[in-house]
Amino acid sequence: MSDDLTEEILGRMRTAGFALAGVCDARPIDRPDMFEAWLQAGHGGEMDWLAKHLAERIDPGVLVPGARSVVCVADRYADGRADRREPGHGRIARYARGGDYHAIMRERLEPIAEALRDRHPGHRFRVCVDSAPIAERDHAVRAGLGRIGKHTLLIGSGGRGSWLVLGCMVTTAQLRPSAAMPGDPCGSCTRCIDACPTRAIEPWKVKADRCISYLTIEHAGDPAAWFRDRSDDWLFGCDACIEACPHSQPTQRSRRLGIHPAYAGGVASLSLEDVVRWQSRDWERFASHGVLRRAPLERWRRNAALLQQRRQARG
Repeated sequence: MSDDLTEEILGRMRTAGFALAGVCDARPIDRPDMFEAWLQAGHGGEMDWLAKHLAERIDPGVLVPGARSVVCVADRYADGRADRREPGHGRIARYARGGDYHAIMRERLEPIAEALRDRHPGHRFRVCVDSAPIAERDHAVRAGLGRIGKHTLLIGSGGRGSWLVLGCMVTTAQLRPSAAMPGDPCGSCTRCIDACPTRAIEPWKVKADRCISYLTIEHAGDPAAWFRDRSDDWLFGCDACIEACPHSQPTQRSRRLGIHPAYAGGVASLSLEDVVRWQSRDWERFASHGVLRRAPLERWRRNAALLQQRRQARG
């Protein structure tokens, strides 16, 4: 176990601008049976890839043979300030408004991994940014980045809330684990559960097949009537549970923490009338990166039409 190498790597992560960084042992997740039961119950919806490479998702030592440590990092993409609602518009989840987090994180992690490979040729350093089969949240908790809330999202330490995207570097080097945060971050609070427009959340469990983020981005078919009749304005993704969480509220402290500049700006909402009329060139121009392109043109138009129909029905 190398304390010097651990401090060097964490120092590099801080210099690269990550909001949080920590290390945990590369051991299997604690409750693989719960994840498998969730998949078997159909709560993953049409996201078939979740069941693929299941052994790798459960054990990073299968993903990277001989793995001993996982370095976990987080970027903060928002500070929780309320959106300005515009009539006739549908909102876009905050993580998708700025740059593509896959590219933003990978562009900083890969040079660090490459430098470590050059210096330590006997070890592997594999970067994972939401594309490799790895349970980022489980490892982030062990690495001391935060705790899991009832909405199943990581609540970052130091007042950062859940406005976080995660990345990992799995290595065969033995690093010193960081201290995990103790305790339950939620207590008797159920604000995230109460705020979910489609009742997709149970304590520490989300049924993705009822989640607006899944239904607006991943679900290809015609949504059920209960989804068409929902009382929200989310066009792409959803932030309802994070907006409701006390840990993610905008405060003087959270604003001082800031966000990574690569996620700043972007479009918060779109005219539903415009999206319904989009042609391929309009989608191509707007969906400029991989996050927004998760939903093809037909799905953007479907989502906008459903919101329009509901509003027209309600007068």
